[in-house]
Amino acid sequence: MLKTLLTIAFCLLAITSLALAEEQDTPAALVNLVRQDCGSCHGMTLKGGLGPDIRPDALGHYDIDTLSTVVLDGIPKTAMPPWRPILSEADARKIAEYLLKGDTK
Repeated sequence: MLKTLLTIAFCLLAITSLALAEEQDTPAALVNLVRQDCGSCHGMTLKGGLGPDIRPDALGHYDIDTLSTVVLDGIPKTAMPPWRPILSEADARKIAEYLLKGDTK
């Protein structure tokens, strides 16, 4: 039950952030989307939380296409939900590129 409620809350946050990101298709909006939506499970610094560490060193075994697929389709039998219902393939690729590259600030 708690897992279902967390998933619903997470999806609602994602929808809100995605709507804002669509209004401002900028690098800053992408960073905000990743930090807020991915960070709600993977930790606000992306070092891990409910989900694992998703910083570049931890994702080094993924190529961009595979990571984009994970973002879109989730990982079965884990807490990683599929984002395909609310993200385009282009958005998932931008997220994967950002995660593999890391924060350049």
